Amino acid sequence: MRTSSFHSLVFALLGSLSLAANAAPGNATEATSAPLVQDVATKVQSGKVHLNSADAATLQRELAGVGEEKAKAIVAYRESNGAFASIDELLEVKGIGKAILDKNRERIEVN
Repeated sequence: MRTSSFHSLVFALLGSLSLAANAAPGNATEATSAPLVQDVATKVQSGKVHLNSADAATLQRELAGVGEEKAKAIVAYRESNGAFASIDELLEVKGIGKAILDKNRERIEVN
């Protein structure tokens, strides 16, 4: 009986020490001010997608009705014709119609 009480006390003491060690602030040298991943080239603080710098994966992820093929077509059009001068120029891309443009007009911008 005495040994089980002793073991219980030791267990409780070690448990509380481990909780205190985990909860205490440490002087770890972590770089908490720098973000780990940042999508700088494709989005700005306004939350819009830059049509002239976004890659196909970003276009596919951020734009409604734009799948892999349409996103690749946007990038290919941009590479062969140069930067988009206006959002309406997106209608020149094969597979992008007025309905898709209207759904995404508030989500995209040209830079």
